[in-house]
Amino acid sequence: MAEFKYNQTARTVALDLLMAVETEDAYANLILPKMLTNSGLDTRDSAFAQELAFGTLRWQLFYDRVIEECAQRYSDEIDLPALVVLRLGAHQVLGMRVPSHAALSETVNLAKKRLSQGAVGFINGVLRRVSERSRDEWLAIVLNGLENEHERLAVEFSHPIWVVRALEQALKLDGRESELKDLLFADNIAPLVSLVALPGLADERDFEDLEVGPASPIGSQLDGGDPNQLIAVREGRVRVQDQGSQLAALALIRVKDVVPGEKWLDICAGPGGKAALLAAEARLSNVELVCNEVLPHRAKLVEQALRAVDPNVKVTIEDGREIGNTSPATYDRILLDAPCTGLGALRRRPEARWRKKPTDVAELAKLQEQLLISAWAALKPGGTLAYITCSPHQAETNTIVAWAEKKFGSELELVNTNEVLHRINPNLRLNTERKTTQLWPHIHQTDAMFISLMHKSLG
Repeated sequence: MAEFKYNQTARTVALDLLMAVETEDAYANLILPKMLTNSGLDTRDSAFAQELAFGTLRWQLFYDRVIEECAQRYSDEIDLPALVVLRLGAHQVLGMRVPSHAALSETVNLAKKRLSQGAVGFINGVLRRVSERSRDEWLAIVLNGLENEHERLAVEFSHPIWVVRALEQALKLDGRESELKDLLFADNIAPLVSLVALPGLADERDFEDLEVGPASPIGSQLDGGDPNQLIAVREGRVRVQDQGSQLAALALIRVKDVVPGEKWLDICAGPGGKAALLAAEARLSNVELVCNEVLPHRAKLVEQALRAVDPNVKVTIEDGREIGNTSPATYDRILLDAPCTGLGALRRRPEARWRKKPTDVAELAKLQEQLLISAWAALKPGGTLAYITCSPHQAETNTIVAWAEKKFGSELELVNTNEVLHRINPNLRLNTERKTTQLWPHIHQTDAMFISLMHKSLG
């Protein structure tokens, strides 16, 4: 871990971000860049602010248990602003290379600017008790007496217990249940910045100082720094995009030869990352691409993403569940990146683990089925549909595919996605005993993307 120049302003940025996440349902990865730009922090302090905020979010459950031990009260009995400041202090003491005296003094000073005098004294006392023991010592204390293995893992790796169970079930499908700790650990490691070279726009010079891969043949990774410092990123030839997302789009494109004149649809295109990759490939192959979004502000994001690729791509605003009725048997290839719990992207969206509930899964599964029915109706006979989610949850992945196979019967042929991806990258370690693909952060250095390909028979 790199040493940082500690800065009160960096802590203020982190606190503002965490409060926005708690009180405004803000997405940390979306609001942080703007907050850092407005703060005027230098590169080192920006990195410190990001690690402070994101690390606090990732390890929130563990820190809450430690705080409860020190405060002798449950976390939900502590005023939210004070609790958030305590989490910030605990992360500096137990999760970063910040000397304890600096972590205490700077966190207390931050509390003095934002909270009442009584809250400041409370925070000072609690953090002093936190600093009396090491992280390992606190871990042993908060795990003591927890007999349920899932609960122990939930606290140790700071995941809701229902998420721990869901990830274990997903791993079992690949015979990887013994890797649960590796996956939970990977969820708490900040990922490298992943880039994609858009075909036909980027060239070898754009990536000459970067290492290609590891998962996508058109991807690379940055060890750190602001990707906008790269000219190719500023000009839109290279984009920030997880390599699992790249593979999902490439699977649909490479599943069979592209015929000029084909018509493609990205049915849930926002915010536009996969749409940009599809647009670049469509432009090279003389293919018509339509991108759809249900929300106007997300449709604008798609338009912005496409501007430097092909501004002529049509962006529609329509409920994806109706497209099968308004455009039946119209498209040769359809990408359905379905709304989901997002449990596959916890590395990049650490607050997502605390926002989702088990009850969300059933509601999302219903929406996924409705979108799949619509997309299937909009697909031409002989066409291919990619159903993907950024979640490994069984109810959002293979259960939906099994439902589709039963629903559409002999009309649906499930393509072996692992074979398609093996052609794209022979070095991927995929489960050859299944036709659908599940990527894993701890194996592929990608989000835990689920990818399936469905071919519609001609008659």
